[in-house]
Amino acid sequence: MLTKEQLLEIKALQEICEKDGGFQLKLNFDMLENRTENRKEDFFHYEDEKLVGFLGSYGFGNKVELCGMVHPDYRRRGIFSSLLEMGLAEAKKHNATTILLNAPSGSEPAKEFLNTIPCTYSFSEYQMKWQKTELSEDPAVTLRPSVSEADWEAEIQLEVSCFGFSEKEAREFNQTIRENSGEENLIIEADGKTAGKIRVSESDAEAWIYGFAVFPELQGKGIGRKALSKVVLQEVKKGFSIFLEVEAKNAHALRLYESCGFRSYHSQDYYEYLN
Repeated sequence: MLTKEQLLEIKALQEICEKDGGFQLKLNFDMLENRTENRKEDFFHYEDEKLVGFLGSYGFGNKVELCGMVHPDYRRRGIFSSLLEMGLAEAKKHNATTILLNAPSGSEPAKEFLNTIPCTYSFSEYQMKWQKTELSEDPAVTLRPSVSEADWEAEIQLEVSCFGFSEKEAREFNQTIRENSGEENLIIEADGKTAGKIRVSESDAEAWIYGFAVFPELQGKGIGRKALSKVVLQEVKKGFSIFLEVEAKNAHALRLYESCGFRSYHSQDYYEYLN
């Protein structure tokens, strides 16, 4: 578990790096605030008792994402290389089959560093923010909390069929989320039957949407759009700004989100580590 002091140090360093580079880092504070106690996922470098380097590791089943930063005044000293070496070693210790290095699309220092290590570009991801758009609610599609064993099993199968998890990975990932996250797990129902799932994380006047999936055989029927509209309207009433992320190559999801009022404001590039 990270302390409040550590979280504040990370946030302060992030602000310095983003201001200097003119980009945004994806440090997943919702995950940083809900770390497990039995796994090393965060790596720090201090100089004169000041945090000048940080690397976060984020596990999603058999996949691990790594994202970090170094204070502009302390770069080219091997700090990030050292942090990355520790992060890679820990990921391999937990038998990660895919290790992704995450860099803001507009970060030249990150691109220069990535050119020095064995990795290849994998995909890009858009961060999207909802802009005021007229949305309607359809009573045939509803949302309710995930509470039963049947709900849990449906969520597992959705992870497998929509996100490529193995069943074992899906169970471990969802168990970790339930134990260490403050996210709200919701079941999407269409005409009274389970059709999909969605998670919502609320923090600092922001609502982030994650894990949005509809069973493949029910896709293309408008269920996803109606469920997403319902979530957006629910969060708008609470006064939250609403965000989500989507892979750039996922044209279908991108069109869906744009039709509901989401607009891209930033992008991240992912590189697969090859060693």
